[in-house]
Amino acid sequence: MNDQKILMDLVGWAGAATLLIAYLLVSSGKVSAKTVLYQNLNIFGSFCLIINTYYYGTMSLVFLNTMWALIGLYSLTAIIRKN
Repeated sequence: MNDQKILMDLVGWAGAATLLIAYLLVSSGKVSAKTVLYQNLNIFGSFCLIINTYYYGTMSLVFLNTMWALIGLYSLTAIIRKN
């Protein structure tokens, strides 16, 4: 196994874990979806998964995660403007 593949796998796992942590936090009521923390977790996780899925050529997931990140960026911008 080469180093680049290992790195891409680690990036993918980090992205998946980050999105799951965000979902757990909002689902358990620990954070609100309207917080900077939640949106940053979503954006970071999505960017990691964009890198991973692009590397593996899974364009439908690149699209999905790009949309997820854009929604997160839009929401984060709205939160910052409101505050």
